[in-house]
Amino acid sequence: GGYDKAGIDSGKYVRYTPEQVEALERMYAECPKPSSTRRQQLLRECPILANIEPKQIKVWFQNRRCRDKQRKEASRLQAVNRKLTAMNKLLMEENDRLQKQVSQLVHENAYMKQQLQNPSLANDTSCESNVTTQNPLKDASNPSGLLSIAEETLTEFLSKATGTAVDWVQMPGMKPGPDSVGIVAISHGCRGVAARACDLVNLEPTKVVEILKDRPSWFCDRQSLEVFTMFPAGNGGTIELVYTQLYAPTTLVPARDFWTLRYTTTMEDGSLVVCERSLSGSGGGPSAASAQQFVRAEMLPSGYLVRPCEGGGSIVHIVDHLDLEAWSVPEVLRPLYESSRVVAQKMTTAALRHIRQIAQETSGEVVYALGRQPAVLRTFSQRLSRGFNDAISGFNDDGWSVMGGDGIEDVIIACNSKKIRNNSTAANAFGAPGGVICAKASMLLQSVPPAVLVRFLREHRSEWADYNFDAYSALALKTSSCSLPGLRPTRFSGSQIIMPLAHTVENEEILEVIRLEGQALTHDEGLLSRDIHLLQLCTGIDEKSMGSCFQLVFAPIDELFPDDAPLISSGFRVIPLDMKTDGAPTGRTLDLASSLEVGSTTQQATGDASLDDCRNLRSVLTIAFQFPYEIHLQDSVATMARQYVRSVVSAVQRVSMAISPPRSGVNAGQKIFSGFPEAATLARWICQSYQFHLGVELLRQADEAGESLLRMLWDYEDAILCCSFKEKPVFTFANEMGLNMLETSLVALQDLSLDKIFDETGRKALHSEIPKLMEQGYVYLPAGVCLSGMGRHVSFEQAVAWKVLGEDNNVHCLAFCFVNWSFV
Repeated sequence: GGYDKAGIDSGKYVRYTPEQVEALERMYAECPKPSSTRRQQLLRECPILANIEPKQIKVWFQNRRCRDKQRKEASRLQAVNRKLTAMNKLLMEENDRLQKQVSQLVHENAYMKQQLQNPSLANDTSCESNVTTQNPLKDASNPSGLLSIAEETLTEFLSKATGTAVDWVQMPGMKPGPDSVGIVAISHGCRGVAARACDLVNLEPTKVVEILKDRPSWFCDRQSLEVFTMFPAGNGGTIELVYTQLYAPTTLVPARDFWTLRYTTTMEDGSLVVCERSLSGSGGGPSAASAQQFVRAEMLPSGYLVRPCEGGGSIVHIVDHLDLEAWSVPEVLRPLYESSRVVAQKMTTAALRHIRQIAQETSGEVVYALGRQPAVLRTFSQRLSRGFNDAISGFNDDGWSVMGGDGIEDVIIACNSKKIRNNSTAANAFGAPGGVICAKASMLLQSVPPAVLVRFLREHRSEWADYNFDAYSALALKTSSCSLPGLRPTRFSGSQIIMPLAHTVENEEILEVIRLEGQALTHDEGLLSRDIHLLQLCTGIDEKSMGSCFQLVFAPIDELFPDDAPLISSGFRVIPLDMKTDGAPTGRTLDLASSLEVGSTTQQATGDASLDDCRNLRSVLTIAFQFPYEIHLQDSVATMARQYVRSVVSAVQRVSMAISPPRSGVNAGQKIFSGFPEAATLARWICQSYQFHLGVELLRQADEAGESLLRMLWDYEDAILCCSFKEKPVFTFANEMGLNMLETSLVALQDLSLDKIFDETGRKALHSEIPKLMEQGYVYLPAGVCLSGMGRHVSFEQAVAWKVLGEDNNVHCLAFCFVNWSFV
């Protein structure tokens, strides 16, 4: 049966019978780490182990766990060794390719030198090298002609995947290694845009080919893929005629479509190949009427080469080579269609990441929350992305039609009467006829780091979102009816709880559930739960993200979260236009106050070069929000959606202004007080009024002027806040400590009023002191508790309030100074 050490220090061994070993294995499978009480209970339940001491059982379990750890570690080391061997093989092949490329360049260089030394040769038109021949056009109307095109496509694809047909250069920011996504290269100086990647994945070649051919399952920018014709070719291969539609990345450009031939075959060495190229002529595919919203793009020979790897797994080579017809888009957006780096990020590496994700899920390395299967959660991510892409593109064939506007074309309004009305299950369909209204807009951003913007929108939802509109969409899903916001009074508490569900291999995408806490305004409403749940997908928010697209997409869901829940996607997408800086770590903070700090040395430490890159960074922001509607409320919902998206655009513009790096030569005070052109004057009024009313100086060097005084006030150790001198005082200024106390930014500060930061007791105490404040110009407030902008309690030892007088001795605003504050 087996031997095992009977004691740790005794040096004796115990022999177990096969039956005893089998019983111990069953016990170990049930509980690998049993307590002493549990061990005794197991011994009583298993008489065959009656002659074994509990101490011996304990040692057997310890040894068994050690053997498990050794096997797991040995298996892990073998897997790492296989991957290193395969990666070494790939690097050797890449080195051979580079050597061939160097030889070719040396030959061309020698030829050019010869031409320069002998000008007569360069002008010799009879030279054979100057004679070009045109291959006859292959006939794509019959199978034999298509087979000839397929074989030619295969040859050209292999020359790109493993040869020197394209001048490949390593993609900036991506270095090959055991933990990287693979060896990624982009084209240099060739027609169109191209990218190439190769990697080792722990899946069989047939499974890899199956996944890669099913592009709609991993490429969310693909609207549809339809195989029109399929017939067999030699060697068990197949030839397919495929029509593909791509979504538009933004509302400012038209979508693309392709009419291609796809050839699948097996090589003599057992490798599997799927190669594809466009067929000549623009009339292929569906009728011109159905493709009127698309620009026909061209796919040059591209595809996948999957080779079996020794010891299991596959070596995958991917090539994407496209001509996206950049002439058809505005010049400012042409980098999206002229950059090979974008193709590499959106298509090539996306395919590799998807394969690696499935390989990890298959091996059991990935465990997701809420007991959901990985495939189910991946389906939710894809549905969110496709729903958002569908809203942005608004294809007529999908039921979208543009509605008339109010004369101002900053927001596009489209309606869809098909969407979510034709679901097969009654639980997912609305009872009343109607559809979905989509309000969308696009804008150019300057000097705004995309990752910082998207992270801020994710973590500070209260600064741009309206709870009533989220409640409107969520209520429509629950009750199968749509009523306009405001009919059911509800208040958003300002707090959100983020519950992570899943993430991709390199955290490129994060799927999570957001719970927004609602507060009812009436007693009857308080008996019901007013919380709202959103399913949210975040893309590219990691500082090290190298993605070409940064997204925050969400949709209301029922708290039960059924697998077939309808999703109405809304959100934001930021696409960098300057590829040399997209995805680079910015090192910037989400604390807007620190990013606006006067005279901060933090920014200087990051280097002037990085700041210059951020200042020159351009990106396009696309916003799309969808709202369900009933037919009799269509116009009202459209008006509401237009106004809401305009308010969101305004909020995003304020946030973008705050997080953008300061420009050289711009006065720091003006950067802080974007709404106060005379910031230094306001700082002087605050200090002078404090000394006038209280008889002491607020700052030690109050005689300083201009930017120096402003900097001192900003760095003051206590929280200083200013509010307007009106019937409902609204905050207009805060120094750094004041912003930290309120947990807000200068951009969102004006959304807070004085009565919001005090509870009922604090408001009563403040109101009782107002007459005294008006009479003597200042008042001391006792220790108490106030609320931050995020709803957290803040305690302070003392507060001072005084009237800030202007040059004409009129009251300009009220100032408050909170001493020794802290979060409770």
